[in-house]
Amino acid sequence: MALPVNVHELITGLTVEWERLEFKGSWNPESILHSMCAFANDINNWGGGYIIVGIEEKDGRPILPPAGLDLGQIDAYQKKLLELCHLMTPNYFPVAVPEVFQKKHILIIWCAGGDTRPYRAPRTLGKKSESVYYVRRFSSTVRASSSEDQQLFKLAAKVPFDDRINQNADLEDMNFTLIKAFLKEVGSDLYKTADSISFKGLCLQMQIARGPPEYLKPVNAGLLFFNENPDRLFNGTRIEIVEYYDEIGDRFTEKIFTGPLHIQLKNALQYLKNLVLKEEVRKVPDRAEALRYFNYPYRALEEALANAVYHKSYEERSPIEVNVRLDRIEILSFPGPVPPVNNEKLKKPRVAARNYRNRRIGDFLKELHLTEGRSTGIPKIRQAMKRNGSPPPIFETDDDLNYFLTTLPIHPAFISQPLADRTAEARSAYLPDERSLEILEFCIKPRKRSEIMEHIGLTNQTKNVRTSIKPLLDQGYLSYTIPTRPKDRNQRYRTTERGAKLLDVFYEEKPEHVSSS
Repeated sequence: MALPVNVHELITGLTVEWERLEFKGSWNPESILHSMCAFANDINNWGGGYIIVGIEEKDGRPILPPAGLDLGQIDAYQKKLLELCHLMTPNYFPVAVPEVFQKKHILIIWCAGGDTRPYRAPRTLGKKSESVYYVRRFSSTVRASSSEDQQLFKLAAKVPFDDRINQNADLEDMNFTLIKAFLKEVGSDLYKTADSISFKGLCLQMQIARGPPEYLKPVNAGLLFFNENPDRLFNGTRIEIVEYYDEIGDRFTEKIFTGPLHIQLKNALQYLKNLVLKEEVRKVPDRAEALRYFNYPYRALEEALANAVYHKSYEERSPIEVNVRLDRIEILSFPGPVPPVNNEKLKKPRVAARNYRNRRIGDFLKELHLTEGRSTGIPKIRQAMKRNGSPPPIFETDDDLNYFLTTLPIHPAFISQPLADRTAEARSAYLPDERSLEILEFCIKPRKRSEIMEHIGLTNQTKNVRTSIKPLLDQGYLSYTIPTRPKDRNQRYRTTERGAKLLDVFYEEKPEHVSSS
């Protein structure tokens, strides 16, 4: 059996918060029982945690290289672990996996957030010991306080939506190829054995399916990531990017991204990177280095959109909206942040969320390095905007926490023109049509002007060239093969790298052998 995570990144805290890791130098059954109980209670909806036996810790961090465990004892520890599981009320069963890390044997116990919380465990392993509730407080397992007891009871029937069993779907709604691609991308050892175990067994190991053997069902997170069209199951699971070309909103283009959650996020980010983000380079007198900045820093945009995917509610039918306006980008998702985060807290340098809405979605995104889930999203966006020389971002919601809006203002250098001039320029912005795309695809191999006009069915006259070829040249989608002599009789036109990126957006597969300028 293998874990659906990268073990090295897990132990070094790259993909999982330190608060969710418990290191044990040796087998300590009482301490392990209490930590299992705390992770199962998952009071902050973090997604449970991992107990790593065979590695000492100091201040919550692993001491490496590991001390390791005696290989002959690991089987015995797993049997004792089963006995400990029966001491919890209700019974709880984690996933225990022996691993070799830095040439030492260790035991990793994956304790996902439980379905039937709250859980209790005996204070000691002696007879007639009192059973109490345990929770995680920072990087420690502690007995729950009276207020935390009450909070656990409130959470009793509140398994997060993304971790619930979906009674309206079947295991066949999840795609084996998508699962394997995910395991390969995150570097999980489970990828190597995925073909040798049953599909049911694979889903159980990844904890994307639960239930009795005769009625095994997928959980919502599994369907959101490993179904080819989750929008069919969860209406509104998509990202809509609208780019406006005037202040009023009369002229705009719209692009909709669907598919598995992580794939639509990556595709939307690639679209914004290729067609929205622009770089400015300015030479400074008496300095060797030029000044470089973007209209919007990619890191800020990536964090903002990933946070929207992480924290939106997939029970609601509203998609994530990305509005690219003349002077800002707005990223809108529904509903708003989880209490006690509100408008006042959003203005602070660091926003510390007490709990998360989507514990499993967050885990998958962290494994793919698309988000961190350590309440660092907002600080990172602010930092990226500041380093780029951009105005600070704006985060807001309403009093009822119905929405979450992130606004990224454009860099001042890109609004140096008067607003009226910028508006006029935007109105005249060239929008590629089917004929333009046909020309770009045709010119992947350099072509003469006459060949292009014949290909699109127009006569080789100046007025036709002005309306069909010149706009592509002006926008940098086409280039001359002989730039210094535009009227040379051997002149040809070729698709630039920028033009190839445009084709990549509008077609599923970009034609091969694209020339770049």
